[in-house]
Amino acid sequence: MTMMKLGLHTAILEGYSFEQVVDYAAETGFESLEVCCWPQEPATRRYAGVTHIDVDGLTEEKAEAYLAYAKRRGIKIAALAYFPNPMSDEPEVAEKSRKHLYKVIDAAKLMDVRLVTTFIGRDKRKTVEENLEMMEEIWPPILSYAAERGVRIAIENCPMYFTGDEWPGGNNLATTPEIWRRMFAMGPNIGLCFDPSHMVLLGMNVWKPVEAFAERMFHIHFKDLQIDQDKVEEYGRFTYPGLWHTPKLPGHGDVDFPKLITKLNEIGYSGSACLECEDRSFEGTPEDIKHGIEVAYRYLHTLM
Repeated sequence: MTMMKLGLHTAILEGYSFEQVVDYAAETGFESLEVCCWPQEPATRRYAGVTHIDVDGLTEEKAEAYLAYAKRRGIKIAALAYFPNPMSDEPEVAEKSRKHLYKVIDAAKLMDVRLVTTFIGRDKRKTVEENLEMMEEIWPPILSYAAERGVRIAIENCPMYFTGDEWPGGNNLATTPEIWRRMFAMGPNIGLCFDPSHMVLLGMNVWKPVEAFAERMFHIHFKDLQIDQDKVEEYGRFTYPGLWHTPKLPGHGDVDFPKLITKLNEIGYSGSACLECEDRSFEGTPEDIKHGIEVAYRYLHTLM
């Protein structure tokens, strides 16, 4: 039986070179990486805009160099990551996002990675049904382009609905089983980059989707989240979630990771499960960031 690999999502190591990320991951004990491939420009939000592989003008020679370096250190590149809003209510943002996404797909083929993690996107001013209609217009050409290159697309189930500027609908549509079913109907090469913390945010079962959508579990994010019930009672659940929740390292929040990992093993999941660090308690200094990564690694490695 091929077991799932414990990996690292590289966004937390902003400012590191690709080689530095690979070296650190190998030294820590990780087996794989989900490598961030944003355009080389200022970020519009936290944990975005990180570029560890520059896909603009990526050549076969450069691609082979990236792969060879990772292989020498015993690291598999599990996915190329880019999380914009391809259906933004700002047309220029949406178009720019889609253009770069095509470049990431090309890079995935060139590097024989064959998996891109991203968002469906959303026009936060429109209804779910209106967004679904947009999705079914915008996404089939992207999926066909990826399929022709042997690349699968893993959509994270994050609502991108945390702060006032993401009000009222959030910036990513793919949050619930009802929507996932419409999404999966577009083709066999679209699945989930499943993050359990977002299920907790929505008050939903964390492991039920793992069983229900086993064949569409293309990639896993290990991230945790803590709900502050006192703040829920102060503000209510209909306010934006930044008022009453906090992202945490795995094991420091409300996700039942032993149960989740058990379910992933039961369905025979053999891809990568990548630690995604978004815990401000461990971000004061570069040393704090590494300490947080290593705390989370030890916890997850013990469970796996």
